[in-house]
Amino acid sequence: MKKLTSYFIIFLIFPLFILSGCKDKNDDTPQPEKGTFADLKGYLIENSLDLPDILNGWIVSAQAVHENLSNYYIMDIRKPEDFANGHIEGAVNSSLANIVKDAKNVTKQIVVVCYTGQTAAHAVVALRLSGHTNAQVLKWGMSGWNEAFAGPWNNNVGNTVNEYPNSWTTDATATPEEFEYPDWETTTTDPAEILKERVNEFLTGGFNGINSTDVLASPSDYFINNFWAQADVEKYGHIKGAYRIKETLSLADGGIKNLDASKKVVTYCWTGQTSSMVTAYLKILGYDALSLKFGANAMIHDQLETHKWGPGAIMDYEYVTGK
Repeated sequence: MKKLTSYFIIFLIFPLFILSGCKDKNDDTPQPEKGTFADLKGYLIENSLDLPDILNGWIVSAQAVHENLSNYYIMDIRKPEDFANGHIEGAVNSSLANIVKDAKNVTKQIVVVCYTGQTAAHAVVALRLSGHTNAQVLKWGMSGWNEAFAGPWNNNVGNTVNEYPNSWTTDATATPEEFEYPDWETTTTDPAEILKERVNEFLTGGFNGINSTDVLASPSDYFINNFWAQADVEKYGHIKGAYRIKETLSLADGGIKNLDASKKVVTYCWTGQTSSMVTAYLKILGYDALSLKFGANAMIHDQLETHKWGPGAIMDYEYVTGK
């Protein structure tokens, strides 16, 4: 009988040990502190990495590069087979995903080259946020270096607004309002490490672009930002429902808070190059951001008087082939 009683007592007490052990494990294990958007925001402003800083001097012409070729470290992020078919002498082949890693020990000023200048803009934002603060985009990409590579631009200019006339207007742009910043957390509170983590995540996502036809077909599906001067909006009009947030679009000035983080944020400019810079920056901040590919040149090319792709944008500079 005593033996049975002992077993019964053990049977009752054993679960208490289990519960006690679980309680200690769940309640007493230290949880890592988490970094937030506010941590990253403060760091970017304090270290002159706000959007206006990133957009300062971000692009360079083919002529300037050609005349001072030895001054630049040229990183071509096109596919290896396209690089082999023709590239700027001295260029090295990289990729958007590996651009920061491949630039680690580079001390020269970096110029990033792609097909049109748009994917290169993504790469330059990543580089500028990773210590290469004077990295630049080759304007128009290889399309502007030599006629042999002009296809990507020649094949994408157009007047898609003509297909969606009700999606273009000369009315005033939408009045900005304030929204909440993106909500995310990281497992580190070190702002420099938060930025590094955000940049690395961004680079694995590829190019963040959208066709003009997709936006014009249903403008209300997006938060659209026209990245033009007011005078240009008055001259050409804009996508229906678009905001015009440019001069204040920064963390310090508060304009980024005028973007709705709950929607897909589409930015458009003249050529898709500047909007690609803006989109990359917003993506790193946590927005679901997209750049309207080829910008106004895809939508109202024939109307444009400036910022226009055409024969005058194409140089006749030499290139080399092979790996």
